Amino acid sequence: MINRVLLRIKVIQILYSHYKGSGKSLPSAEKELFYSLEKTYDLYFHLLQLSLELTRYASDKIDARKNKLRPTEEDLNPNTRFVENKFIAQLSENEQLNEYLTKRKLSWVNYPELVKNLYEQIVKSDFYLDYMSAPTTDYAADKDLWRKIYKKILLQDEELDESLEEQSIFWVDDVEIVISFVIKTIKKFEKENGAEQELLPMFRDEEDSEFGKKLLGMTIQNETEYQNVINEHTRNWDLDRIAFMDILIMQTALAELFNFPTIPVNVTLNEYIEISKNYSTEKSGTFINGVLDNIVNELKAENKLVKVVMFSK
Repeated sequence: MINRVLLRIKVIQILYSHYKGSGKSLPSAEKELFYSLEKTYDLYFHLLQLSLELTRYASDKIDARKNKLRPTEEDLNPNTRFVENKFIAQLSENEQLNEYLTKRKLSWVNYPELVKNLYEQIVKSDFYLDYMSAPTTDYAADKDLWRKIYKKILLQDEELDESLEEQSIFWVDDVEIVISFVIKTIKKFEKENGAEQELLPMFRDEEDSEFGKKLLGMTIQNETEYQNVINEHTRNWDLDRIAFMDILIMQTALAELFNFPTIPVNVTLNEYIEISKNYSTEKSGTFINGVLDNIVNELKAENKLVKVVMFSK
């Protein structure tokens, strides 16, 4: 689940904390990195759990209407398609989800108003009304409803962002990418897998799990070397006026260029330029692109940049 795009971002966040803090060692930075990654995986399960909480709220609302002193015909015979959603029924029984939620003690119990507000947005949406009024529904339609809820409502909701930031500082920048993982999970669900449907693993493979640790270590251990390279290619700039985050992003990019021979140069450059657009100044992307491009061209000319071409079997 935690891909290299997210790993790069997390490494830079930890590096920023490492350099702006005082007396932090590499082992402590590594520990903080993996704690941050664990919290991101928590968020994946927590956001899956939110769908169950919203369904529970809808079910309780139906029960409350039935128990009114003078219930209407609609109160007594409600449309239960939403609360009987087959995807949600399967998810609620998922062994991996339930075990993880119990172990990590994740819950939305302290956010009833958020759940209420999200549900009200859902029932007002066109796609919900279409779903509830369709002549028939099936498992695919049930999954598609929740894919739309995550994409069109949960992803856009500022109150949800605020509540997640309140619950963990590590979740501030993770919501968009983790919701994309939740949507991917919904698409992967198969009815016949029942409660044993596999959720996304924390890492795709061992190589990805080691990527972040190595990138962090190489960036810190070779700090002087990489900063000298950067200084050589920013001679016409007053270093005090270059954004600290720009220097940090370029330092991390150099660590990747030098230490991961199987990652193509253009992939590395594009990833860090994109990160700079979201985490540094408005002009950082152009600046970093120019500096890194000059560095790469010089390294290639001096045969100091070794890349291995990987062939698929």
